[in-house]
Amino acid sequence: MKADVVEQSLYEVRKAIYPRAVRGWFAAWRWLLVWGTQLVFYGVAWLPWNGRQAVLFDIVHRKFYIFGLVFWPQDIIYLTVLLIISALSLFLFTTVAGRLWCGYACPQTVYTEIFMWIERKVEGDRNARMKLDGSAFSLKKFAIKAEKHAIWIALALWTGFTFVGYVTPIRELWGEVTALFGLNAGAPVPALGPWETFWILFYGFATYGNAGWMREQVCTYMCPYARFQSAMFDKDTMIITYDRLRGEPRGKGDGKGDCVDCSICVQVCPTGIDIRNGLQYQCIGCAACIDGCDQVMAKLDRPKGLIRYSTTHALEQKLTRAQMFRRALRPRVLVYCAILATVVGAAALGLWLRVPLKVDVIRDRAAIAREAEGGLVENIYRLQVMNPTENPREFEISVAGAAALQLVTEPRVAIGATDSRMVPVRVRADAALLAPGPHKIRFRVRAIDDPAVSVEEKSVFIVR
Repeated sequence: MKADVVEQSLYEVRKAIYPRAVRGWFAAWRWLLVWGTQLVFYGVAWLPWNGRQAVLFDIVHRKFYIFGLVFWPQDIIYLTVLLIISALSLFLFTTVAGRLWCGYACPQTVYTEIFMWIERKVEGDRNARMKLDGSAFSLKKFAIKAEKHAIWIALALWTGFTFVGYVTPIRELWGEVTALFGLNAGAPVPALGPWETFWILFYGFATYGNAGWMREQVCTYMCPYARFQSAMFDKDTMIITYDRLRGEPRGKGDGKGDCVDCSICVQVCPTGIDIRNGLQYQCIGCAACIDGCDQVMAKLDRPKGLIRYSTTHALEQKLTRAQMFRRALRPRVLVYCAILATVVGAAALGLWLRVPLKVDVIRDRAAIAREAEGGLVENIYRLQVMNPTENPREFEISVAGAAALQLVTEPRVAIGATDSRMVPVRVRADAALLAPGPHKIRFRVRAIDDPAVSVEEKSVFIVR
């Protein structure tokens, strides 16, 4: 007898999720961070500072402006330190209280929250959206969907425009965009560049696709953090938990636990999981299920906290909140805090003591050394002097190290604000006083108006 052939897909077909609106303590915190992050993102790009944009990553001219600080490619160490601080912070927060970043401040969470809010305003809450999607096509349905997507696309494009506005000065970019649509006819504004156009559309499309369509799939399948988060958890990590001892058996009536099996914890979950089944990697830690369950418990006049932030040890050993919080200060957390505090302190001290002057010394490759009049030996160098301050400055160049060194070129050089200049420098010495071979020397560049602004760079003087 021939066996039946069963075909099974390796990929689960996505089921539409219709998160229900919820209010509560954690929802308020989530929206507070939505407002905070977006006010910073959309607003800081428009802030002026000393006649320029306050925050601008000018990749073309290789300068990063962050309020009063100007960073050059040579300052990549600060980017490295920033990435280290971000990683350590993520490890610390995850060890203490799980996926706080994912639930409250991750761009995917923030924009999904905004897009779902727009969706609820246009289409209605959960039941209304389910009814609309299940209905047959009509002009009314088309109009509602078109309105929602038009708002989504407008917000996504504005997000892409703002993103590019941190690379291209946003006021110039705004002039280019408005000129494209003929809104400032007569004004001499350059055309919108192809790369600017590409990144506005690309970032806008990514925002629209991720927050409008993919949503929980980004967190579940695309984000690697969901896969390795468990490596940072232990039994004293505060996670969103369901109190099974108090809630089971589920249902209504005598002999039942506090969980009435209303499934509101599932209805409000943006990833569509049931937290009562235990911690799952799809859980982003948004705590919407806590707010939803607390609302039901309040209506039933039962204690809140059936679903709450707790730890495995707290549930197993029935620890009080005070005992649970005391266990949070365990060696692992203290080590993270110490390392993070050290790195942040070192970075802050480095910025505080940062000398507003950079010098690179490059030997002339055309001639290692050459003879000059009077029995002198001459070496030629190129000094790249960078003035990272926003004021023009004059600098003095001097050389020391070997015997009888002479700086032949003009020792003073003027550098404009946030500008750099390649300065050719000729150094001579008496060949009779130096043995053949390389000799260590030092170039010193100092500001005329502030002798404390001084940098020394090493090089070699070669005698043949």
